[in-house]
Order: sequence, then structure tokens, then C-alpha cells
Amino acid sequence: MVKIKESELILNPDGSIYHLNLLPHQLADTVITVGDPDRVTAVSKYFDTIEFKTHKREFKTHTGSFNGKRISVISTGIGTDNIDIVLNELDALKNIDFETRTIKNKLSALEIIRIGTSGAIQPEIAIDSFSVSAKAIGFDTLLHFYKETSFLDTDFSKAFIEHTAWNAKKSEPYVVSADDELLKKFNSEEFIKGVTATNVGFYGPQGRVLRLSTEDEGMNNKIQKFNFKGAKITNFEMETSGIYGLAKLLGHRAISLNAILANRAKRSFSLNSEKTIDSLIKTTLKIISK
Repeated sequence: MVKIKESELILNPDGSIYHLNLLPHQLADTVITVGDPDRVTAVSKYFDTIEFKTHKREFKTHTGSFNGKRISVISTGIGTDNIDIVLNELDALKNIDFETRTIKNKLSALEIIRIGTSGAIQPEIAIDSFSVSAKAIGFDTLLHFYKETSFLDTDFSKAFIEHTAWNAKKSEPYVVSADDELLKKFNSEEFIKGVTATNVGFYGPQGRVLRLSTEDEGMNNKIQKFNFKGAKITNFEMETSGIYGLAKLLGHRAISLNAILANRAKRSFSLNSEKTIDSLIKTTLKIISK
């Protein structure tokens, strides 16, 4: 067995994984990810019991139980760069023996559920509704750093590049699907099923203009009109493609849920954002604990 070097698998003095500050036994098999560290408490306040808490940098974790199901909720911060840290370290906690620094002979899969916030790109999507991402199209570069990405939907991404006249100086978009079993769990009237675009920024990359002009002022309109075999891009956010891609690579099951707080086509924003997020949290906990 090949021993993983200290510079590759970095552990803290107490033996916990470097960024997440977790020991293997402190992680549940079901993991809820949220962006904002404050949202960890917004989820765990509904737990029946909380057995463990830790917080390092933007990575805050509470592990406990809800209706008899053990769950860890962890904040990722913003962006797929942070997702690269979180997904790799979650997998290490599950599938690497920290004492021998070797990959376990029998690998195990985590169930990863993202509870996030998002802006709709289609005008008919109502503010304060919920979405579930059947697919994600990533405008980031993360998956291009890894091998064995044969699961990517290249026909979809090629059609998107052609439709939008995508600037080659930007990263090449990639498309990855949700876990089928988890998608079925959230196949209900409560969730709008669609395709999520994962952006590399909040302002220019999502077409927002304050003082800086964007490279393609018509990009959001092109995205809104894009249709691939009946599938439309429904919403913008900043993590889903990384979660889906790394989950596929590492053998985990992932789904991304969003509270729609803005409608970019209508230039409108929720007046009840905290209530909407809380409602999504309660709905999600109820579904995953069945």
C-alpha cells in the first residue's frame, strides 16, 4: 500500500483533517453543505441532539441527529475553490486511514445534500420557490484539473458554447448530472427541476454591473434562451458543478437544492429570504430523514 505523504494529506496536531478540523468518527454518512457558516446553526437547531461542533476559518461543522438519522452539516464558504477543499477532505475522512496514511481497501459513499440560495434566470420562476439541480453547468475550471471525467455531458456543453459564442479566454464549460437516487427523492411539486449554472463570481460572471462593464453584455439573455433537448438553464449560483463533479469522481452521491431569492430576468429580490431558507431547511430535513 502506498503511504500518502505529509504534504498531500495534512493533519492537525490532534489528528484531524487540516481545513475542516474533523476526525473521521465525527463525520456522519449524510452531509448537508451550506455556504454561510451562520446557516449551520439554522440547520442544526432542528436536530434532536448535537454531539459535536467545530469551527475553523469558514468551515463550521455540527454533527447530530434528526428523527433518528445521523447528519453532519458543514459550511463551505463561497465558490468551487472551497468545494475542492471540502469534498476532498470529506472523502479523506471517509476513505483514508489516517493512522497508516493509506487508502482503505473498502471505499464508502457519502450522501451530500447542498442547501443553498440562488437567482433564477428564467422569468417564470417565482421568487421564494425551491429548485433542485438535475444538472449543473460549470463556468469554473475545477473539473479540468482532474482525470477520468468521462461522465461529463459534452454534447450539452458543446451546444452551449456554440449558442452563446462563448469566449475561449474563459474556462470551457462542463456539464455534470445529479445523483439519480437523490434526484428521485426530491422529485415533487415543491421543487422546480432544472439546470444550474455555477459561476466563478457574483458580479461580472453573473452579469451584474455596478461600475464595471461585462465582456458580453448579452450573455444572460443568451443563457436564458438556451435550450438543449428541452433542458433550460434555470438558475445561477457558485458551488453545484464542483460538488457534482467531485462527488462523481470520488464515488459519492450528491444533490443541490436552492432557495430562489432573486429573479435576474425581472431584476427582483425576495422580501422574505430568511423565511424561505428556513422553509427549505425544514423541507429538506423531512425528506432525507424518511
